[in-house]
Amino acid sequence: MSPTDQPHERPTAAHPFDYAPAPESRDAARLKPSYGVFVNGVLRAGGGESVKTINPADELPLAEIAQADADDVDQAVAAARAAYEGPWSATSGAERAKYLYRIGRVIAERSRELAVLETLDNGKPISESRDIDVPTAAAHFFYYAGWADKLGYANLNPSAGARPGPVGVAGQVIPWNFPLLMAAWKIAPALAAGNTVVLKPAPTTPLTALTLAEIIAECDLPPGVVNILPGGPDIGQAIVDHPGVDKIAFTGSTAVGKGIAKSVAVSGKRLSLELGGKGANIVFDDAPISEAVEGIVNGIFFNQGQVCCAGSRLLVQESIQEELLEALKQRLA
Repeated sequence: MSPTDQPHERPTAAHPFDYAPAPESRDAARLKPSYGVFVNGVLRAGGGESVKTINPADELPLAEIAQADADDVDQAVAAARAAYEGPWSATSGAERAKYLYRIGRVIAERSRELAVLETLDNGKPISESRDIDVPTAAAHFFYYAGWADKLGYANLNPSAGARPGPVGVAGQVIPWNFPLLMAAWKIAPALAAGNTVVLKPAPTTPLTALTLAEIIAECDLPPGVVNILPGGPDIGQAIVDHPGVDKIAFTGSTAVGKGIAKSVAVSGKRLSLELGGKGANIVFDDAPISEAVEGIVNGIFFNQGQVCCAGSRLLVQESIQEELLEALKQRLA
């Protein structure tokens, strides 16, 4: 019998078939057993109690997260203030652009790791983390790198003669539905304009924000320019109330946003809020029904509906109401 005629061997304990890990296996996330706070360019243990971040798919712990405490908030704000008044204020827009571009490039280089980590910590499908969240996070840093040296030529309010510029220390609080992307949305434009940052990720999804801290340190951003503090609502409130913070940027629920607005109303701090709402799809009789249906489905079900602008209302011209609803029912079925 020729060698090609030999029957296939069955795997045994002594001779198993070894397969390489799947490209998006858990190993790609490079999970660490524990994570801490990122203050003044250093990742270290936080002063608060450690908590476990949980994989929502199987409810098993992923890692220990050392929470920040009030002292960590003070230290982070002091570091951000020192960086703002020191090396960062002396950094030109062109130099800031180089840092932003470098961060975006490393996000792109580590995209598989970040995508798997996001899916483990948040629970969204890997296709969304891999194809939407992580590439868009990198793109935000690339985009604002392009703005960093052009702000002097922009005039956003001609009647007032206002030009965009740094405010100072930005306190930022983000939610759990797009953890890495929200961090990019907050950090990149703040740095491009010359601000420094104290950011608090959602307590349930801190891992990609803390990995972003590693990337920021790897890219040699001056210490204190970005500080990241994992923690619960008390840490978010401490950042909001801190007298050393000049601007608050919050994305989250309407109820919490109202509370933050009250907290800063008499403080003189600037405030931007991106809150949950009731986005409406409006369909008129000249709309192509099949395309309208796809837009409706995507608008309410994308990211499991966990989107600030989710299309949770549907306004339809009466003359096409029955036809549209029937097509929508068939699509959902």
